[in-house]
Amino acid sequence: MKAVKSSLSGALDRPAANIRFYLFYGPDEAGSRAFAMRLLKGLGNAEKFVVVGTAVKNDPASLADEAGALALFGGARALWIEPASEEIVEGVSALLAAAASESAVIAVAGALRKTSGLLKLAESHPAALAHCSYVPEGRDMDRVIAELAHEVGLRLSPDVSQRLAAAANSNQAIAASELEKFAIYLGASMATPRDLDRGTLDLLSADAAEGDLLRLGDLALAGQMKLLLEVLERLRGGGNDAIPVIRALQRRLLMLAPLRARVERGESVDGVLTSMGKALFWRDKDTVGRMLAGWSSDRISTAFARVAVLERQLMLSKTPEEASLAETIITLARVGQRR
Repeated sequence: MKAVKSSLSGALDRPAANIRFYLFYGPDEAGSRAFAMRLLKGLGNAEKFVVVGTAVKNDPASLADEAGALALFGGARALWIEPASEEIVEGVSALLAAAASESAVIAVAGALRKTSGLLKLAESHPAALAHCSYVPEGRDMDRVIAELAHEVGLRLSPDVSQRLAAAANSNQAIAASELEKFAIYLGASMATPRDLDRGTLDLLSADAAEGDLLRLGDLALAGQMKLLLEVLERLRGGGNDAIPVIRALQRRLLMLAPLRARVERGESVDGVLTSMGKALFWRDKDTVGRMLAGWSSDRISTAFARVAVLERQLMLSKTPEEASLAETIITLARVGQRR
């Protein structure tokens, strides 16, 4: 069935027991992914079990079988398919027709045509839920930022909220990531809310990381080890510089993830870059092209997780070490050199 906007929060935070399949789609892929992550929490902090769409296509019955199996170590589990496309329609049909299911299946897709078989199935079946995500603008984005901030225990003034929206380029995933990091830094939670002021924003926000700091992450992801080592040699300030470097690197990884997914669906690297138009600065096209050619979706996901762990360690440490950043950056560069 089609999710009504007014009831979406309840459907995500208190999922109905009869819903087996969730489809999040639309032009705002970051928003779809954010809703899917929120659903994982609503499902009892379910473990994310990744399923590849081509595997479902080759063996449609496998999706229902996997969803019907008990989790190996107990606890809640949800199957996650991203990117989702028409190739999983037969598998989803089998899932919805199965006698029982232990785990919900979550599919994250980009824009789908109204004639999409996957969309029609999700909107028409009572055991499925579909929601289309549009890029929020203006007051809608302000509302999204306020909701995300509230969830991690942060209070924002209107000007801080607007600056966050601009820094995240209206990307909900980036905004949520930024807010979570601010909450860790300030020790905020739902039980102990904190004010996020402009001073903290100036110190740690994503829009503070530009120039050589952004270039440092780009050199690593592009596998340009010699230039990377030269920039690292010039880097001074230890942990004070480490956080902006990590911010820039995370933003680049978040940008790469959906682009690489398109490449793995069969689009050429050149085609993907061309489709971005002015959204990608012309001087960055060659560098981003190298990244898309050398980094698989799995590698991007692993890199983001590793960088997130490093960031938490640096932010919670009283004496962050430059060596920790350098070690991670160099490791990423070695991966980036592989083809």
